[in-house]
Amino acid sequence: MILKSTVDRIMEATDIVEVIGEFVQLKKRGANYVGLSPFANERTPSFTVSPAKGIFKDFSSGKGGSAVTFLMELEKFTYPEALKWLAKKYSIEVEETVETAENREEENRRESLMIVSGFAAKFFHESLLDTDEGKAIGLSYFKERGFTADTIKKFELGYSPDQWEAFTGQAIKEGYQPEFLIDSGLSVKRDNGNLYDRYRGRVMFPIHSFTGRVIAFGGRTLKSDKNVPKYVNSPESEIYHKSNVLYGLYFAKKSIREEDNCYLVEGYADVISVHQAGIENVVASSGTSLTVEQIRLIGRLTKNITILYDGDAAGIKAAVRGLDLILEEGLNVKVVLFPDGHDPDSYVRLVGTNGFKKHIEDNKKDFILFKTNLLLKEAGNDPIKKSEVIRDIVESIAKIPDSIKASVFIKECSNLLQIDERALLSELNKMRQAKAKKDSQQPNGRMITPVEDYPVVEEPKEEPKETYSQEKEIVRLLLLYGNKMIDWDGIANTYIGPFMIAELNDVEFEYPAAKTFIEIYSKEVENGVLPEDQHFIHYPDKEIVDLVVTLIATKYTLSENWYEMHKILVSDEQANMKATILSAIFHLKMHKVGKMLDNLRTELQNAKTDEDQDILLTQYMRMKKVEKTISDYLGSVILK
Repeated sequence: MILKSTVDRIMEATDIVEVIGEFVQLKKRGANYVGLSPFANERTPSFTVSPAKGIFKDFSSGKGGSAVTFLMELEKFTYPEALKWLAKKYSIEVEETVETAENREEENRRESLMIVSGFAAKFFHESLLDTDEGKAIGLSYFKERGFTADTIKKFELGYSPDQWEAFTGQAIKEGYQPEFLIDSGLSVKRDNGNLYDRYRGRVMFPIHSFTGRVIAFGGRTLKSDKNVPKYVNSPESEIYHKSNVLYGLYFAKKSIREEDNCYLVEGYADVISVHQAGIENVVASSGTSLTVEQIRLIGRLTKNITILYDGDAAGIKAAVRGLDLILEEGLNVKVVLFPDGHDPDSYVRLVGTNGFKKHIEDNKKDFILFKTNLLLKEAGNDPIKKSEVIRDIVESIAKIPDSIKASVFIKECSNLLQIDERALLSELNKMRQAKAKKDSQQPNGRMITPVEDYPVVEEPKEEPKETYSQEKEIVRLLLLYGNKMIDWDGIANTYIGPFMIAELNDVEFEYPAAKTFIEIYSKEVENGVLPEDQHFIHYPDKEIVDLVVTLIATKYTLSENWYEMHKILVSDEQANMKATILSAIFHLKMHKVGKMLDNLRTELQNAKTDEDQDILLTQYMRMKKVEKTISDYLGSVILK
């Protein structure tokens, strides 16, 4: 367990804008920052970060909380994992209480896979640098590729010894469980139950998560045997889903944000060489077809992608067919080709950083125009092929959600294709209408509509609206005004928080998160502490964090009939704090009494004996007196 003093230091050091800015492209808007939600696919920013309050609120998904909560939601960290990530970022030494010998068994499965992958990366890296075999084979290969010692260290490059059980044997000796060696893909199980190394005799490229932890590997053979696959990659696991990962993104994300552009290449060596040349905003899809999830990862950081292709014509054609996905996600795509025989790795080593940048600047083309030229060249003078090209290009333009941008491309392509602009627009509209019709007919299909800047997050339908709304209002008032001193007629020398808790001592809360909140608040008050919003924003219980952030992040602009619906007075609430606080307390009490009276009426109707009826009637009359007392009090003090 992490010591509270350490947690406090981490919280004090954490800049929520800086932390979330590593994952989401944020833009300043007034006192807050906004960006596209990393939890939902949206076109219009609804994700808000408040540096003053130290919270984020995602109005698309309803998620919200502190920097810790954000890491837990996005990276699926546990609470301690998120704290340790922040501690590492801000160079804070984590002090923990002594854990028992069983701590390895208590690690959850996902963390166990992370731990064994981290151990493997260290093992392979040390094998590369510290063993004769690693130096002679692996290190000499990396040096031939021009990788420096700093680059090898930064990317944690390694070498797996050309032995059947070098890694597996060492891992088991160190106490790592065989099931995690198998599930991570590091070891393979024989028919007789014994394990052997998957990556024997290969140079190793660790694959990092968005937050920098090793989650998988790519192993390249240096043998010329055609029967041996050139690359062996980690299989899918609980921590590695290749469609959700881009190689090098952990090292590139800062530069991608700063440059507002992402270079997309094909292989590990391309990423490393270009990065080493000082062009750090580069990632790779690692030989797989680009996926929507990978595009959205980039889209969090920038709306601009520049794809760097080698000169292989067949490869270009294959890749171009899948790039409409990028357009569909609303990103801007440019394409750069390198001379025949060169890929980004070889070309940057040939011409250096400045020459590489100049080539990109001189040769980059918008994807639609690049695709048009490429397909036209292939079609030649064949009219049938040319008509197919036209349809193919319009299909790509139809993917672009921005209608103005699509119109510009229609105009450009009209000149290139030598066809009337109106004909292209007509074809474009037909395609869009057909797609809209198809989407509407799908059982789960839905039209994507722009998200408002601050959409309302609806309450779950099954909630008892009035009760829950009034209980949440109590929580909101405690958060905003609990530490303010009372100076009202007849009540003074106390704080609003303890006063409200004392007045609500006889009220049973129904909404689970509100009930827990009141229990925590009451306990703190008993200990002589007036907890403020930050106490709850950083609370380990996610339900509490969600409740608090939703209440303090929501803009309370209520309709005129809000009082009639929920009996909550909030307009100009600080002008008459006595009315605001007492109104919330007594309307909640009135509602609770009303429910008790309803229950008593039902019991009276079902009473089986005169004695039972007399007892219930006495209780009913007593509650009616309580109701009248509250009603009179509200009428005389609050509503006048």
